[in-house]
Amino acid sequence: MTGKTKGMDCVKCGAMARPAKTSFQGIIIDGWKCAKCGEVYYDPGQAQRILLLHKLEHEELEAKLGRVKSNLILRIPRAVEAGLGLKEGEKIRLRVRNATELTLTTD
Repeated sequence: MTGKTKGMDCVKCGAMARPAKTSFQGIIIDGWKCAKCGEVYYDPGQAQRILLLHKLEHEELEAKLGRVKSNLILRIPRAVEAGLGLKEGEKIRLRVRNATELTLTTD
């Protein structure tokens, strides 16, 4: 491997794979594509995050409510934090759907 910005050696044919936007499970992520044989390599961190998101789509997770001073806080499970790439202090949007449902949106 010669580095993310310049490219990497293609394991299949030995030619140089160049940085490219690739589709992984229907989502565009960073990766590399060999111009000679067309072999595609995915950014491992981004691909892992997408796999986690797909797994979370089929699970129902519990989240706890807590209180900090006068504010009610929602404690989001670590897997959701990792899957969505959430960071402390980041702003998200909440929308009340009905009396029992909230929607959380990230930018």
